[in-house]
Amino acid sequence: MSRVLVVDDEPGLRQSLGLLLTDAGYDVAAEGDGKRGLERALAEPFDLILCDVRMPGLDGIAFLRGYRERGGEGLVIMMSAYGGEDAAEGAYDYIPKPFRPDEVVLTLRKAEERERLRHTVAGLRAQLAAAPDARAVVAESAAMRAALDLVARVAGHKSTVLITGESGTGKEVVARAIHRAGSRAGNPFVAINCAAIPESLLESELFGHAKGAFTGATTEAMGLFEAADGGTLLLDEIGELPLGLQAKLLRVLQDGEVRRVGDQRTRRVDVRLLAATARDLAAEAKAGRFREDLFYRLNVVAIHLPPLRERPEDLAPLARLFAAQLSRRLGRPLELAPAALAWVERQSWPGNVRELEHAIERAAVLTDKRILDVEDLTPKVSLSATAERGKGGEAKLRDAAEAAEREAIQGALKAAGGNRRDAAKRLGVSLRTLFYKMARLKLE
Repeated sequence: MSRVLVVDDEPGLRQSLGLLLTDAGYDVAAEGDGKRGLERALAEPFDLILCDVRMPGLDGIAFLRGYRERGGEGLVIMMSAYGGEDAAEGAYDYIPKPFRPDEVVLTLRKAEERERLRHTVAGLRAQLAAAPDARAVVAESAAMRAALDLVARVAGHKSTVLITGESGTGKEVVARAIHRAGSRAGNPFVAINCAAIPESLLESELFGHAKGAFTGATTEAMGLFEAADGGTLLLDEIGELPLGLQAKLLRVLQDGEVRRVGDQRTRRVDVRLLAATARDLAAEAKAGRFREDLFYRLNVVAIHLPPLRERPEDLAPLARLFAAQLSRRLGRPLELAPAALAWVERQSWPGNVRELEHAIERAAVLTDKRILDVEDLTPKVSLSATAERGKGGEAKLRDAAEAAEREAIQGALKAAGGNRRDAAKRLGVSLRTLFYKMARLKLE
């Protein structure tokens, strides 16, 4: 229950506000002059303060100034019958007298909601930044602040969320932020890339299968919907989901039940579904490549993540963040020189946040330097190629490229302690691509 302090020299108004706000569910206290009101506001914890502007002795303007100077943290809402010129700078809001009862309650409710969102967004930033194994949501730009505000608003609900944006903009990071900020944070978060699994296996991955359902199904297996029961399931690249599976997904969303492949029974599941895509699903639906009814079912709340080129304010903070995370992971000091940060801000980064992260990681694993400079961030293959072009042709250029590639792979494997999956992530390639390149370069 929120605590409200009413400071006003009119006894009748204090009484009426006390009754109104008590009926609205608030714990209400009142004082009849500014001086006593200030002392009480500082001595007791109040979430909201309704203060008259014009009072004998200490008026509302002086009250607000003294309250802020002495560390008061409650939201102060000013009241006055003398027009907007009395509104005090630093107050959360201003209510002109006379006012309707519903106007007062609505103003207080809006103030509480705004404060709750502010704390939730701040908590999300701190939580994600503290996770060394996850890319954080950096939101210095207005567009990303708006996206984080939506994250905070939807986190506590079960509503389906469609997260859109170009590849590498951080859609899975935002999905994890929604999960962590909601009531399901202690339950599983399960993610699947619908474009990475063959169509013949995708249904079994999502819904599970019964023993003997197909060749090789020697035991029964639960699907990802069951694995995410009580938690959150992210369907990444949902625009790649085949039409037949789209119909089955729609039934799961409507009924809250899944049926394993080859099984006649249905199983109840309680899953909060998040979907992400780089495609324009509205256009895909119009073209008949995506079910229109499923699109509307998914598009309950839409969060769009702008590409990095449209949020230049986030470039330097992201670069510093990645350097700090790498410093913890590699166990050595690491930062970017001012010239390197300026270079980062001049690039367009078509691969978005993922490309920037990999560029900094590549630079970090290929050098032992504490401060990364521009030449460390510039791909070494380009520098080698330029040098070799003048020395005699294609063979030398190919040799230079292979040497740079070998150096990058060896550096990533060393930093990953020989773990090839981790090394592939550091290099920004798939595990299969890494195996291919290692075989071609005859690397053990």
